[in-house]
Amino acid sequence: MVVAVAVVALLTTLSVVSSGQYSEQEALAWSEQYNHQAEIVWYQSVEADWTYNTNLTDYNLQQSLAAAETAAAFDKSKALEAGEFDWENFQDETLKREFSKIVDIGYSTLPSAEYMRLNELSSEMQRIYSTAEVCNKPGDETGNCYPLDPDLTKIMASSTDWNELLWAWQGWRDVSGRLMPEMYEEFVGLLNEAATINGYSDNGEYWRSWYEDSAFREDCERLWNEVSPLYQQLHAYIRRKLQQRYPTGTFPTEGHIPAHLLGNMWAQQWDELESLARPFPDKAGVDVTDEMIAQGYDANRMFVLSEEFFTSLGLIAMPQTFWDGTMMTKPTDRDVVCHASAWDFYNHVDFRIKQCTEVDMGWLMTTHHEMGHIEYFLQYKEQPVQFRDGANPGFHEAIGDTLALSVNTPEHLQAIGLLIDFEDDPEGDLNFLMQMALQKLAFLPFGYLIDQWRWGVFDESITRAEYNSKWWDLRCKYQGVSPPVARSTSIDFDPGAKYHVPANTPYIRYFVSHILQFQFHQALCAAAGNTRPLHRCDIYQSLDAGTLMANMMSLGSSKPWQDALEQIAGTRQMLTGPLMEYFEPLYLWLQEQNSGQPVGWSDQCPEGSIVP
Repeated sequence: MVVAVAVVALLTTLSVVSSGQYSEQEALAWSEQYNHQAEIVWYQSVEADWTYNTNLTDYNLQQSLAAAETAAAFDKSKALEAGEFDWENFQDETLKREFSKIVDIGYSTLPSAEYMRLNELSSEMQRIYSTAEVCNKPGDETGNCYPLDPDLTKIMASSTDWNELLWAWQGWRDVSGRLMPEMYEEFVGLLNEAATINGYSDNGEYWRSWYEDSAFREDCERLWNEVSPLYQQLHAYIRRKLQQRYPTGTFPTEGHIPAHLLGNMWAQQWDELESLARPFPDKAGVDVTDEMIAQGYDANRMFVLSEEFFTSLGLIAMPQTFWDGTMMTKPTDRDVVCHASAWDFYNHVDFRIKQCTEVDMGWLMTTHHEMGHIEYFLQYKEQPVQFRDGANPGFHEAIGDTLALSVNTPEHLQAIGLLIDFEDDPEGDLNFLMQMALQKLAFLPFGYLIDQWRWGVFDESITRAEYNSKWWDLRCKYQGVSPPVARSTSIDFDPGAKYHVPANTPYIRYFVSHILQFQFHQALCAAAGNTRPLHRCDIYQSLDAGTLMANMMSLGSSKPWQDALEQIAGTRQMLTGPLMEYFEPLYLWLQEQNSGQPVGWSDQCPEGSIVP
């Protein structure tokens, strides 16, 4: 194929240098040529992967696998060349950092057959996930089958029928995760093999190395312990509201919430419960979905609105290639991977988003989130390819969400004509904070526990026989949610029903981002001269805030994340203080509401919920 021929030519343009033979200046020249070559090879690989993700055919899969194999061969060859330089003793710290990333080639270090098998397994699990449909809906005589997006997602968000929710919840796990455990076990073995070759004890240690912090696990536990009292208060309030909605439902006595009742397939965010949870139901909330529909919003208008927020800060507008190439909505003529994602094609000009947008407020925020990734790509696009990444993985996830904290405010929604009836008083303020808590606070334990599970799988403290039971142990312990029906340890594989597990996307980044975004928000609000409470700050049109953000993003990963954090927030440590400040009025209100009521739950899942 053309890709392979092109890369063979690149692989032969440089001979491997002799150890210590060349100067640091010559190493710099080598890196410049490497970057030119990498841009070509990586573009071809990303383009093939995009084509497959937006058209799930066997032919496109084979093209994607072939391009990935070619890119892996390139990475391996260049790592060997770079390893011949005495890079660890370079005086130029940036060049030393670049070489350290070039020689760390991740899964490309596997022998060709194993690398191809790794990609085949990943693609097959993602294909299962992306094409799965749940059929045989009770009472539905049409014989229709329902994909996750948009059908099952809408049912989980809007239904209040216990049994319908249970059908969707259980059915999704039957047609997705249940088909994957043997593949996933083999997949983990290959991930660990690659990590071992690269000098790590297992794949979990490799993932954690990206955070350049030997105490990273302890730091995450500290952060969780600091925010968990706030989460427990929210959990107790929502549990009581759901018990009122489902008086005939069987709630576990230990205090867990059945996982199918929280408005989301994974109970990871609870914002679809806003009308149930609203502190003052006689006052309007701040969900603008109905208004968006009334005003005739479509996906393109949501993207244009998102871009305007970025440009109001003096940030870079989306290039024409973005508008030409982005997949905004779900095609009707082919299967695609609907999970929202942002793509950097490494050629300085091509950046795209892939998502199956629906017209609602949640998707408006998702659009800002994904465009935040694109803005980050644009800001660091002139960095060497190895530095075209976030300062750490959580930084990338935090950027769009930071701006969404402003977009979500009543002030901003009113300014753009989407919030009509909001009453700006303490009661309306608490309604707004509750909606934000259902998005942000509810997510924290879920964001924390997924990689707790995977780290255990990778270091073999969780065995294959324990995959599902340990998954639910963590969900019961940290989230306080339990399975609504008994889950089998031998048949079910509920982790596989969450996209990021079959897609092998590390998840602790989302927990980190939910801490960092409030630190970023606090710093940007200060730069913008904000005088309102932190949760009501809108940095829209502040060039000072935009400059502060752009300066940090333009670094990419060229410096340790602590340096980037210090540049924007004035501290080198992740802190929960800004998050707690943001939600303080709601925290006090929840404590009053929960006074004399049970708060918390048992660490153990309800008896009988996990079976052989």
